[in-house]
Amino acid sequence: MGVNMSNTPPHTKDLFSSSSLSLSLAGIFRHAGEAAETSGMEVAGGNEVRREDTVEISSDNSGPVRSRSEEDFDGEGLHEDDDDGDDKNRKKKKRKYHRHTAEQIREMEALFKESPHPDEKQRQQLSNQLGLAPRQVKFWFQNRRTQIKAIQERHENSLLKTELDRLREENKAMRETINKSCCPNCGMVTATIDASMSTEEKQLLIENAKLKAEVEKLRTALGKFSPRTTSPTTSSAGHHDEEENRSSLDFYNGIFGLDKSRIMDIANRATEELIKMANMGEPLWVRSVETGRDILNYDEYVKEFEVENSGSERPKTFIEASRETEVVFMDLPRLLQSFLDVNQWKEMFPCLISKAATVDVICNGEGSNRNGAVQLMFAELQMLTPMVPTREVYFVRCGKQLSDEQWAIVDVSIDKVEDNIDASLVKCRKRPSGCIIEDKSNGHCKVIWVEHLECQKSTIHTMYRTIVNSGLAFGARHWIETLQLQCERLVFYMATNVPMKDSTGVATLAGRKSILKLAQRMTWSFCHAVGASSFHTWTKVTSKTGEDIRISSRKNLNEPGEPLGVILCAVSSVWLPVSPNVLFDFLRDEARRNEWDIMSSGGSVQSIANLAKGKDRGNVVNIQKIIQSKDNSVWILQDSCTSAYESTVVYAPVEFAGIQSVLTGCDSSNLAILPSGFSILPDGIEGRPLVITSRQEEKYTEGGSLFTMAFQILANPSPTTKLTMESVESVNNLVSCTLRNIRTSLQCEDG
Repeated sequence: MGVNMSNTPPHTKDLFSSSSLSLSLAGIFRHAGEAAETSGMEVAGGNEVRREDTVEISSDNSGPVRSRSEEDFDGEGLHEDDDDGDDKNRKKKKRKYHRHTAEQIREMEALFKESPHPDEKQRQQLSNQLGLAPRQVKFWFQNRRTQIKAIQERHENSLLKTELDRLREENKAMRETINKSCCPNCGMVTATIDASMSTEEKQLLIENAKLKAEVEKLRTALGKFSPRTTSPTTSSAGHHDEEENRSSLDFYNGIFGLDKSRIMDIANRATEELIKMANMGEPLWVRSVETGRDILNYDEYVKEFEVENSGSERPKTFIEASRETEVVFMDLPRLLQSFLDVNQWKEMFPCLISKAATVDVICNGEGSNRNGAVQLMFAELQMLTPMVPTREVYFVRCGKQLSDEQWAIVDVSIDKVEDNIDASLVKCRKRPSGCIIEDKSNGHCKVIWVEHLECQKSTIHTMYRTIVNSGLAFGARHWIETLQLQCERLVFYMATNVPMKDSTGVATLAGRKSILKLAQRMTWSFCHAVGASSFHTWTKVTSKTGEDIRISSRKNLNEPGEPLGVILCAVSSVWLPVSPNVLFDFLRDEARRNEWDIMSSGGSVQSIANLAKGKDRGNVVNIQKIIQSKDNSVWILQDSCTSAYESTVVYAPVEFAGIQSVLTGCDSSNLAILPSGFSILPDGIEGRPLVITSRQEEKYTEGGSLFTMAFQILANPSPTTKLTMESVESVNNLVSCTLRNIRTSLQCEDG
């Protein structure tokens, strides 16, 4: 079992899946602190992206680190005393430690992600580059592999304990059933009772014996891995019985170094703070006259919640606080489930979450809605561009019922994920954040979203500095607009009475659902291919027009949802002096597709199907046919999404036979697609009045757009081949020509 952090989109699941999430690799996300326990070396947070001058490396390495290797023990050697040749006067070898610099560790981490077992040539090249001895590089990689293995064993231990607890409960239930059918004096099954036993009860006896053997097997394995295992010679019978009745959650303090009661106390206090933050007005929140957004009055916040040493604890941090309110089209139970199930949560916010995991469950909660559920979670948050580093955050999530119609989903970071993890290494912390959900009529819910983050200052590319520093990139508006968009998608997916004008070209309801499901998987795949997640290693090259292009490659060996072979992804982010709405409408207009799409080769574009998936006319799935010649045509599936924060246009060529089968309602999970597309953001500069006028349309200027374009191509159908320069040159030409065509069509060549 292992935490599914792969970049593989779900193929056979609906929008909200509920597949189980295992935990054996969850520790990799916490290896920044666990590395110190194994060898004293700091380890990067899995979020490192190699850039030259744009962003800060998102790593947990914050200073020089101690590492040991065979080279470190050369010491002064053995020296003879000229006056006395006796061996007693010889100096012993002294241990001499070498501190690797943060830059050396970053470079070795980058190579480790690509090749955990570098060959001699790679080690030699790295040692020359970093000024280290080859043996030092060799032993660093050995230590790093040992750390990862130790982390996995720790969580295998956790899995074994959870499984053991489950078996114990089943064993206890069956033991009670058997006791009812046994003599209270000797414990043997009586003849009269045995005659009256049902077949099911006899089967329980057999299964109980098997469970006892399985429990003993697990107990043996547990003794091998668990640091808390007590020797049988020192355990009393009473203590053993007590251990039998303990739940897996009682082991929590031993595995992760956290006290369950302390976490519950933190969750309760965070819930109280979130309720106040969501409902209070001035002077805590002040409405901006220019933007209409709520701005947190931090001085009032410190007074209201008695925050101590808020400015002196972390002088190099800044605060992001935002609040938004919207009504979403989803019933309360389903909405709660989408927050408490980590898989559904990832699928609900594909543009924001590159990976996430439930590290442990502190409390399962009560009832079908899991009231009071508390879990320790990890998330890596991203923007749809490799130019902005991701944010890694550990937090406790609590779902609590406030009244018959109100619930709170509360997120709050804790000071220690483990005893040996320094909180100062965590670059992003959640102060009490989350949402208050109020059930409304007809399957609607009112959501008040509060996002309150404390982040370390880092270098942001100039183009994205405004939108990130203003709090828009990871703020409440982004979260709640994405939530509303995904809720609308689900409503249109489940609807059986969609008007004909909103569903053309598809004859059956099953066909409509199959197309929408395929489009969702396509957009999910696109979002996970273009960010700065540690899934990818980006290499920067220069395009024909002078822009920076980030290139990454991956190998698909057996995933049926993508073409098999070597897949090359190229991403470029630029600023364009046109408004996001104008750019979005231009890119999704099939009549103007041949102005920018090189694949159209100037041919005509015919619309085959249009399926609405939201209130806005821009939220639509299209099937287009590009007629390149009399005997040659290309079929395109396109998914367009727009909200007040971000717009995307994602498309992929599809085989004619495959799209025809999907149109008839067949399963689309095995249809191989390789999506490309565009992400469009406002540049973050709020409109300012140019002149004073009574005409509403002239009061404000429209800002520019942060435009990210991403293309994925199949470089080679054989997964065993290496990437060639011809493939890199081909995708470079594709990016350069497409961007030049867009600028020409929008008359912004000099932008």
